[in-house]
Amino acid sequence: MTEEVKRNYLEIKSIQDLNEGIKPSDDYSLNIIDPIDFQLNKFFYKNIGKKHKWVDRLAWSEEKWTNYLSSEKVKTFVLKYRDDLVGFFELIFHSENNETEIAYFGLLEEYQNKKLGSYLLSEAIKKSFEDNVKRVWVHTCSLDHQNALKNYLSRGMKIFKEETISI
Repeated sequence: MTEEVKRNYLEIKSIQDLNEGIKPSDDYSLNIIDPIDFQLNKFFYKNIGKKHKWVDRLAWSEEKWTNYLSSEKVKTFVLKYRDDLVGFFELIFHSENNETEIAYFGLLEEYQNKKLGSYLLSEAIKKSFEDNVKRVWVHTCSLDHQNALKNYLSRGMKIFKEETISI
């Protein structure tokens, strides 16, 4: 059975264009994962992605996860509420184009619809611009959380490409 999926590519070209989300409280912390921990990335990928048909990486071996995350181009950040895991994002720096891709982004289900996505996305964009890139981009689709596209647009990102694909 095939399904039509609408995919949007969005970008932001200046940190000055960011409409920042507010940090909910000091009980939340955001940290880069260093050293890498593929089990943490895999945990978020599986648990956030299960409702959104994230399937590409499910077959990855430990070696493939480790090799991917060992790249100096890839950074993973994790949001916590006190000691509890809340969400994450992966950034990929594309030096050939001087840009950063927000490759994966999401919140665990129990933390969704609490205005945390706006804060987490703001942080992803800010962390991306720390590398002095000329743009930050992401793609989202109709399989993602119902507020995903709205969040990207509300943060100041603009759609630069739209497509419909069959999966």
